[in-house]
Amino acid sequence: MATLVIDHAAASSHADQHPHEHAPAPVPTAPSPERVAMPAVSVNGVPISRKAIATEVQNFPAPNPGEGWRAATRALVVRELLLQEAARLELAAAPATDAEGRIETREEALIRGLTEREITVPEADEATLRRFYGNNRQRFSNAPLFEADHILLAARRDDAAGFAAARQTATSLRAQILAGHDDFATLARAHSDCPSAALGGSLGQIGPGDTTAEFEVALVGLAPGAISEPVETRYGVHLIRLNRRVEGRVLPFEAVRDAIAAYLDAHVRRQATVQYIAILVGRADIRGIAMDGAASPLVQ
Repeated sequence: MATLVIDHAAASSHADQHPHEHAPAPVPTAPSPERVAMPAVSVNGVPISRKAIATEVQNFPAPNPGEGWRAATRALVVRELLLQEAARLELAAAPATDAEGRIETREEALIRGLTEREITVPEADEATLRRFYGNNRQRFSNAPLFEADHILLAARRDDAAGFAAARQTATSLRAQILAGHDDFATLARAHSDCPSAALGGSLGQIGPGDTTAEFEVALVGLAPGAISEPVETRYGVHLIRLNRRVEGRVLPFEAVRDAIAAYLDAHVRRQATVQYIAILVGRADIRGIAMDGAASPLVQ
């Protein structure tokens, strides 16, 4: 039995140098004092070498080395199962070449040939495609667009007094606009801390995801011509004016038919592949690693 030794200390020191909340925590890759037992692995008596597993681990980023090692091991076990089945069926490798001129390896060709022969899925008929389209029309629509202006009064969240002042100024500016004393564009040029101030606060056309969540919620709730209450974001306090809203348009079935067919085919094929592999796992003698579905195949 092998023991993998890993040291988490180096990762901790690097993390301390960059305490940015907006960045995802890096996956530790340096050695750690944690010890993970790695038993010998075999598939129907054929060993999976530790060297092969160590090479495969790089394709499986994980929160800890043990998880990465197990994921890589399972992948190699499945590969060996498929190759053994291809040999049992006496399949011949016929390497294919892709559009970029890359040629399959012999093993890749055998696995492709096996899955093409053994895994068949029904093609979705027209009624199925139209039913999926009808039940998921929102997935096939263009996003709405908004033509809007804004005034930004910059302030930091950690500066309570500054934020309160920005909020008060925004309230005062909104009152001036609603009373007709000044127009939005003039006040934007005079007060806004956004580069759009030079354009009278105009943001042009924006869509979902183009702004902060708080800004978008306020924008969506406005009627054309309306001016929002002060809106607080991480950038400060905003006044938003919606000029025009262009609703999203649902694409016709004919425009998305092929995409729906491809999606459904991939979904069904993926399920069928999982089931086929589960059958192979269930009847194989696999040692050294627990495989999902080994005890009870998904399909008999």
